[in-house]
Formats: sequence, C-alpha cells, structure tokens
Amino acid sequence: MAKRNIFTLSVFTLILPLAIAGRAIVPLLQFQDKPSFLSPTFSRIFDTSMYGTLQLNNGLAQTPQMGWNSWNFFACDINETVIKETADALISTGLADLGYVYVNIDDCWCPTRNSEGQLVPDPKTFPSGIKALADYIHGKGLKLGIYSDAGVFTCQVRPGSLYHESDDAKLFASWDVDYLKYDNCYNLGIPPKDRYPPMREALNASGRTIFYSICEWGVDDPALWAGKVGNSWRTTDDINDSWASMTTIADLNDKWASYAGPGGWNDPDMLEVGNGGMSYQEYRAHFSIWALMKAPLLIGCDVRNMTAETYEILSNDEVIAVNQDSLGVQGRKVNVSGTDGVYQVWAGPLSGHRLAVALWNRGSKAKTITAKWEALGLQSSITVAVRDLWQHKEVAENAVSSFGALVDAHDCHLYIFTPQTESLRNVF
Repeated sequence: MAKRNIFTLSVFTLILPLAIAGRAIVPLLQFQDKPSFLSPTFSRIFDTSMYGTLQLNNGLAQTPQMGWNSWNFFACDINETVIKETADALISTGLADLGYVYVNIDDCWCPTRNSEGQLVPDPKTFPSGIKALADYIHGKGLKLGIYSDAGVFTCQVRPGSLYHESDDAKLFASWDVDYLKYDNCYNLGIPPKDRYPPMREALNASGRTIFYSICEWGVDDPALWAGKVGNSWRTTDDINDSWASMTTIADLNDKWASYAGPGGWNDPDMLEVGNGGMSYQEYRAHFSIWALMKAPLLIGCDVRNMTAETYEILSNDEVIAVNQDSLGVQGRKVNVSGTDGVYQVWAGPLSGHRLAVALWNRGSKAKTITAKWEALGLQSSITVAVRDLWQHKEVAENAVSSFGALVDAHDCHLYIFTPQTESLRNVF
C-alpha cells in the first residue's frame, strides 16, 4: 500500500493539492483540536482517510470534470457536424461559461486501423479528421475528448487500444486531444489493474496533458487503486435514463465516497438530464445528487434542442458550485428513514465552513424530511443559516438542532448550511 500524506487541518479546510516533484499530493481531512460545535462523529461521517498519493502527474481534475458526451443521446449516430454544433450550443447557451468545457466523442468514431496500425477516423462521418475538429473546438475556447478501449475492440467492435497504448496516445496528442475516455470491452480477461496503467504511462509520455477517464464499470473496485492511475474512474455499470437506474447507481457510488478528492474522482456515469425518461423532479434529484457526490457533470442530452426545464437544471450555478467546490470532499448519504429507507439525507462539507445538505424523497408520496445536526456531525446547539439552491434564496436564518422541509415524491432539495453562532466565528 502506498504511503499516504496526512495533514492536520482545521474544520472544513482542505489544502489544495501541492505540486511536489511533479506529483499531486492530496492531504486528508483530519482534525487535531476539534472545535466544540463538531460532534465526535464528524470526521467519521465525512471520512477522507482513503485519499492516496496521485501518480498520474498531469495536474488535472482539481475539481470534477464538466462537459458533454455524445453517447447517452446519440450512441453511434455521430459525426463532426453534431460535435461542432454541440460546441456552438455550449457557447450560445452560456453552459460553457458555467464550466461545461469538454466536448467528448464517444464510441464509433473510428472503424479501422490503417496499414501502419494507426487509428483512422471514419471518412464518412469525420471527413475533416480529428485534428481539424480539435482546432474548431479549441477555437471556441473548449476542449475535445476522444474514446478508446482497454481491450482489443471497443464496445461497438471498433479497434481498441490494448497493446497499442503508446502509438495511440501519441496519435491523440498529435491531434491535440484533451481527454480520453477508456472503456473496458473485449479485454481478453486481463485484470483492469494490468490494462489501465499502460495507457497512463503512454499519456504521460505523449507530450500533451490529457485527462484520463477510466471506464471499467466498477468491476474491480477501481476506487481502491485507480487514484494512482486516472483522473476519474467509473464505479458502476452504465446508467440508463430511468429513476431505477439513477438511484441504484447513486447508492453504488456512495460506497466509495472516502476515496475521491482533488486529482481523482468517483464516476457514477454521465448525466441523463433532458433525455426524456424521467420527470423534472427526478432529473433535479439526479443533478443535485451528482453535484453533491462530486461526480463528473457530463451532459448526455442534445444541448442543441434543450427544453427550458432541462436548461434550468443544467445551468443552476449554485448547484454547480457545490460540485466544483475547492474542498473536494464527496458528499454522501448520512441518514435514511421510512420503509426501505426512501427518505434520505445526503451531505458533504464545503469550503468556507459550510455544508451542502440534500433532502431526497425516493418514496411515492410527499414527505417532510428532516436533517438532524447529529447526522451531520454538528453539535445540536449550533445555529445555522440555510440557503435553498433551487429556490435561490435564504429559507432559514437561525435553524437549531435540525432543519426539515416538505419534499415531493422523487424530488430533492439542496441547501447550503452556514453556521452562524458567535462560538463558531470565534474559532477562525
């Protein structure tokens, strides 16, 4: 096991990764003299003791990646016009200004290798080539992502990069690609721990800084090892555009909360917001929980043709700010109640001595859900101001001991709690 760098910090303070000999060092959320407003359980609830020393050496992913990916809506029906128009839409809608900067091509862009063994973009769908497309994307101030597979074929039976890592990484770099999603199909039964590091080494040696997104579906518990390999790692199987899929995946990803942090993030797959399979309330819950979990925010709908409701969700800058918070601690499920635990409280510490708190109703009827300070690791006497991030307003100035709200079925309220008492202010 790699040695971990442990720093003693005051509450809600996590020093940003330091560049030491080219390596990103992620300190832990630890407390020497715990202030009186914290309960003894705080550091256990928001444990980050599994942060490792990142070895990717690329300086990326200080916050979770944001952008767009072609797969959830377009699947194989992609071409360079769709990619360009998507980039244009990210700019014209203002989504790029909110942080959605990666424009990621998924599977099906490459049907074959040439006689020299190089990947060749489909001449029918990408006739201008990937380099020209990258130039167009970069001209918009955005970044281009590409897709390959840690197997002999991709999931759609296009050529994979297994045993071609060095050549393919150099090719991607020559095209000025900024991001690689690296899938897990047709892997010859070789363990992921053996297949994914070679591409890390190849990307590091390519001469270009490229975000490395590991997509091995959580098969070999990548949170346990992928922090030394990639900038993000899929913890689950593919999401689909349904309430059942989204909630199941959220629970699976929650298990690994203590392993994520600046430089490397748990990835419960891309956003389905706007694809039509869930209600407005369900999509709002999806976006809220993904933001709280510090998941990558990769839009999966057709941003050229968004509804007003879809845009409202994806453009909520206060929710995005929770996801992009510099503290980099993944929020997690802290309390459940009701039959089958359908009434849930999720929470996570933020910079500036704050907490993000979600009240999530996974039941079939409206219900008042209450977050008790005990579940949040706070002493019951602490006074808190509460801001609703969907209503964009303060809803309580001096909440004590607990805070509750009526939440519609399949909806989620997201708040920021800011402790207000004099005893708290005197600590800092």
